Amino acid sequence: MAARGLAQALATVCLSASLSWVGRGSAPLQLPGRGPPYSSSFSSHLFHQSPVIMSASNGADENSHNKARTSPYPGSKVERSQVPNEKVGWLVEWQEYNPVEYTAVSVLAGPMWADPQISERNFSPKFNEKDGHVERKSQNGLYEIENGRPRNPAGRTGLIGRGLLGRWGPNHAADPIITRWKRDSSGNKVIHPHSGKNILQFVAIKRKDCGEWAIPGGMVDPGEKISATLKREFGEEAMNSLQKSSAEKQEMEEQLHKLFSQEHLVVYKGYVDDPRNTDNAWMETEAVNYHDETGETMDNLALEAGDDAGKVRWVDISDKLKLYASHSQFIKLVAEKRGAHWAGLAGSFLPFLPSCCFCTRSLECCCDIIGESSNKA
Repeated sequence: MAARGLAQALATVCLSASLSWVGRGSAPLQLPGRGPPYSSSFSSHLFHQSPVIMSASNGADENSHNKARTSPYPGSKVERSQVPNEKVGWLVEWQEYNPVEYTAVSVLAGPMWADPQISERNFSPKFNEKDGHVERKSQNGLYEIENGRPRNPAGRTGLIGRGLLGRWGPNHAADPIITRWKRDSSGNKVIHPHSGKNILQFVAIKRKDCGEWAIPGGMVDPGEKISATLKREFGEEAMNSLQKSSAEKQEMEEQLHKLFSQEHLVVYKGYVDDPRNTDNAWMETEAVNYHDETGETMDNLALEAGDDAGKVRWVDISDKLKLYASHSQFIKLVAEKRGAHWAGLAGSFLPFLPSCCFCTRSLECCCDIIGESSNKA
């Protein structure tokens, strides 16, 4: 046991150092015996793997594992057991750890997207591998199995079970980040007066479940390719494709195909610090940036909130963004890669500035956003 613990600790430290180096803009990570660096059908120029795995050694980074420990658990009154930063890592001995168990009724009802309970006789999941059409491999490598249950690679959350998540272990999502340059009435790119860099915009939705603004992404269906998920989720949440007629859907599909078949950028793959995470189930995502350099493609796509989205709009990118889960971190990576403005935005009292609020109109529309009195997309 002691030898195994030491080996695990050394592996975690080595992986932490490697991921930290990747986070500074190096080439994709390649580990001995793990095959070539990440590659796929995507035209990928930048790839950040989740550094949150570092918390599994001696504690939690202040920003890497916070939302996964918040109470009450989303959609419930369930309070997690409190987990201090220094007790997050599984390698830190904590005999008194007594997490609350909770799996939502909607998950226990057995919908198609959810696993059965571990205790059910006919359920024998193949963790850390492709299990039929269900992907149970983690983007962050192998995860531990304890008492038949997978263990969150980022550490303790104060809650066991699955909460609102359907799968034991990793629950895979895809987040399409659609961007364009902000332009004035003459079609010229708008430059931020402080940073001197062009302002980038992205399509944001307001989630119905929690009221937070987010990237319009969603869960990968069993057997579905990531590229298909990215396009489907954007169509459903940012263009209301589920409510369109057959003719409208066909026209929309042609427009989306043009957008999603262009060169794009995989900005992140891995664990997500999500408030739905538990000790036994957690969110992972692949965030991909599709950039409309001229703005002509997006001019032909009408934004309309649908499915899980209450609102949708173009939002100016800056360090003042307050987004769901780890989405602000993904947006920052896009801004850095595109050489766009990020820090130094005036008016830091605002959660973010939508496209109407910078250089083109008065502050009234920003207050409109804060007060939620505008439904304009």
